[in-house]
Formats: sequence, structure tokens, C-alpha cells
Amino acid sequence: MSEWKAKRFWTEAKTEATEGGYTVRLDGRPVKTPAKAALVVPTLALAEEIAREWEAQDAEIDPLTMPFTRSSNAAIDKVQHQHAEVADLIAAYGDADLTCYRADSPETLVECQNEAWNPLLEWMENHFDVRLTPVAGVMHQPQHADALAKMSKEVHALDAFALTAFHDLVGMSGSLVIGFAAVHDLHSAPKLWGLSRVDELWQEEQWGKDEEAQELIAKKESDFLHAKIFYDLSRQI
Repeated sequence: MSEWKAKRFWTEAKTEATEGGYTVRLDGRPVKTPAKAALVVPTLALAEEIAREWEAQDAEIDPLTMPFTRSSNAAIDKVQHQHAEVADLIAAYGDADLTCYRADSPETLVECQNEAWNPLLEWMENHFDVRLTPVAGVMHQPQHADALAKMSKEVHALDAFALTAFHDLVGMSGSLVIGFAAVHDLHSAPKLWGLSRVDELWQEEQWGKDEEAQELIAKKESDFLHAKIFYDLSRQI
């Protein structure tokens, strides 16, 4: 027996202002999240993107083609109700940030890491008054408690939609620093993704690409770039 799939039942998806933000209506019916909550997003720009996803559906609804709807569902059904826990999970990256763990050889890799990551750490210090200390090797060395507390405060200050995006920006890159750089537009999202892959790119230059890993890398890059767009849309008035 084939798996049951939801069918398209509407002819038009339209945005509408509502209490708390904007929603999408399908022939007048408000869209609901999987948990049956009202799908209310903070900006018209995000609501319009969601409406376009619903309009683009064919006879059968394919959630995999609706990333902005899915991210909004996650913000409403999950992150909104577990905000502190999610913020703590993300903030913890700061104590073992990708940009702080450096090779001590070979010299070409050391130079690549310094060139890519030192400016990010300098920006963190200038922008947030947070000084993170680079270390050689992969053994964990804790960062200063004051620096971690400042970064955690910034993460906890994000609303549910911003935190949903930030979760993927940090998780996909492995770096709280790169996540902050993304939401503050220090560089373009593609450039920041590249900065998160300094080690892998160096290895590819030496020994070639691992073809089996490329699909996973492409998926993580797609998620990172989507998270940045989702964040930006959730901020636009």
C-alpha cells in the first residue's frame, strides 16, 4: 500500500495581518503548524515567502519543498516552548568554538586558519567585548567565564524565529563566532560558510575531494544559507 500523502485542497494562498504578526490563509483558512498552533510569523516578508511555498505545491503536498514553512513551524512548535534550553545548547558552542582550535603544523594550514579566523575573533572582541583565546590542538581548553557569559546573554536575547535560524547557522558551521558574524552581516553567507570549512578545503587541496562526503557537505551548506535567509526575512518590516 502506498503511503498516504496530503492533497492540495486550495486554489489561492494569501497573506494577512493578524494579532502578533502575519499569517497565510488557504482560500480563507488559516495555516496551522503540525502541533495545530496558528502559523503566525513576525514579518510580512516571511509570510509572503511561506505563501509562495504553498502556492507552488502540486496535487500532493511535499513538505521538503517548503523550507520557510518548516522553519516557522519549528520556531512556533519547538523553539518558542524550549527557548532557554535551545539557547543554552547553542551558547555552549562558544566554549569549543571551531575558530579557536588551531593546527600547529603544517605551516600552510596554520596560515590558512590564521588568515580566516583571526579577523573573526578580532571582530568578536571589538563588537561584543568578547575575547576568545585560540589554542593549538584538539584537546578542549575552556574559555574565560566572562566571555562565555556575554555570548550566552546575546544568544538568549534572540526571539524564537531568530534563534531557530541561529541554531542552524551555528550548528552547520560548528562556530558560535561564525553564527554571530552571519546575523550581523560581517560577510556574505557564502563567504562565512567557506570560512567554516578552512580545514576541509585545505585537505581537499592536498588529497582531493571525498566524493561520498560531498552530498552531506552540500546539504549542510544549503541549510546554512537557508538559515541566513530565514533570519533576514524574520527581521524585515
